[in-house]
Amino acid sequence: MAPQQENAPAVQPVQQQERQLVRTADVDLRADDVLKAIGQVKDRARAVGGFAGQENSTKKSGSVTVRVPSTELDKLVQDLANVGEVTRSEVKSQDVTDQLVDVESRIATQRASVERLRALFERAGSTSEVAQVESELTKRQAELESMQRRSESLKGQVAMATLTVDVATTPIAPPEEEKVGFLGALAGGWNALVAVTGVVLIGLGAMLPFAVALGMPAFAVVYLLRRRRRITQTNEAG
Repeated sequence: MAPQQENAPAVQPVQQQERQLVRTADVDLRADDVLKAIGQVKDRARAVGGFAGQENSTKKSGSVTVRVPSTELDKLVQDLANVGEVTRSEVKSQDVTDQLVDVESRIATQRASVERLRALFERAGSTSEVAQVESELTKRQAELESMQRRSESLKGQVAMATLTVDVATTPIAPPEEEKVGFLGALAGGWNALVAVTGVVLIGLGAMLPFAVALGMPAFAVVYLLRRRRRITQTNEAG
């Protein structure tokens, strides 16, 4: 005896329904303390009615996934700027309206089929009929429950958005790179000239006392020799 299906209840047209969106967000943060930042993300998620999910962290990096009401997602993403430096932020939306309409239609059809089989089971006369209807009823009931779980899963994803936050420590500023090319060579030459000039001046300063000490006697000798030469020339002329 082949089971028969009744007409399923009418499903509301897609264009008349509010769009059902599954929202997700991914944010990259930089913070001085990774563990503290992850804790603050979880606290903020709980404060808006959400909860924390998967988490892994070390001293240098970590990530946490939280679920929050979809209506609170944008506000929470903006609030993460108070936790650390936001280096990347991406929010996505997936329209699952058609999927929900389809699964709800299948549920309605399957539920009607199950009810029909239950009625047939009640009227089954022979043992073979009872066994056949019971087997089909069990199969249809399992399919119905699977569809219902799918529907609940989609509705849950629509109601609660998923936010994944990756946190890394704030990097230490690298040393300034040396200039290259003509300007770099010019700057290097100027620095070398300044250094050499400084060394020369220091050397001259160190030698100055010795030059004065040695120069005075030499000047006196030259002066006396010139004076003696003038006297000799005067006597010869007289």
